[in-house]
Formats: sequence, structure tokens, C-alpha cells
Amino acid sequence: MSGNPPPELLIPDWPLPPGVRALLTTRRGGTGRGPLAGFSLGEGCGDAPGAVRRNRRLLRKAAGLPAEPLWLRQVHGRQIIRAGDYRPGVEADGCLADRPGTVCVVLTADCLPLLLCDEAGREVAAVHAGWRGLASGIVPAAVRAFRAPPGRLLAWLGPAICQRHYEVEESLGQHFGSLL
Repeated sequence: MSGNPPPELLIPDWPLPPGVRALLTTRRGGTGRGPLAGFSLGEGCGDAPGAVRRNRRLLRKAAGLPAEPLWLRQVHGRQIIRAGDYRPGVEADGCLADRPGTVCVVLTADCLPLLLCDEAGREVAAVHAGWRGLASGIVPAAVRAFRAPPGRLLAWLGPAICQRHYEVEESLGQHFGSLL
């Protein structure tokens, strides 16, 4: 692994309580080859499984993560799982943790990563919010999963695809307009 470039780690700019950390990766660095060269972390992305495993190890080392991340099988739904109920391969698009040292993670390309925590830092969540998940209510489901009231939550919206690069049918836009 020593010849692999380290991942690029970005730190979100939001007021985290003491003891809570957040970070974001890019495609730079890693061990992928060919058209998937870079820092791929998703088992279903088409990259070689060995490259994904190596990239995950690189992430844990470079970020100084205290535990193995809870890797979800994201399905563009609204399921939020509590970290205590996690098992490898679980289908969910969000993870909520209430124990120090737990690492929640979501993978996104064009979808929206949403990070949440309560003001005291007792609970944290990572949410994968694509248009299907947003339409089915993943954000309200994530907020309801917290013990803290919604007014005591902090949120960070990560980078996602923009309108210029992602066209949708008018009916989908109307559907979202009706949700407001």
C-alpha cells in the first residue's frame, strides 16, 4: 500500500460539538485502475473488490478512524438503521450512532450526503439522499430517528450534482414542488 497516493480528505465546515468528527473524500488517491482509477469505496461500483478493500484500509489509516466504518448497502430508499442493529450487507440509506467511536458512512456520486448530529454530540447520522430517497421521506425519517427534538439538530449538506448536469422530467419536478 505504500505506493498508493493517499486519499484527499475534506473537512466539512459546520459547528460540530466536541468529540464529533466529519469528513468527505474525493476520487483522488487510492488504488483503482483503468476507467475506475481513483479512490473508489463502493463494493458495487464496478472496481476490483481488492482495490475497494485497499482503499477502505487507506481511508481508515489516513483519517485515523477509531473503528471500521459501517458500510451500508444503499438502495435509494428511506431506511435509517441504528448502529447497534448494523450487520454487513444491511440495506439502508442512513446510519445513526449513539456510541463514541462509531463511524457512520454513506457513499454518494450525484446524490446528496447529509450529516446530522444533536447539539450535544450524543447522536450522529450519515444519510444518503438521492431523489428517490428524498421523495420517499428519508430526511424526515432521519430526523425522527434522533432522540433530540428537530430544533436541537445540526445539519450539513454535502456536494451533489447540480441542475445543469442532471435533468429531470417535469413531472418529477412537480412532484417535489408538491412536497414543499
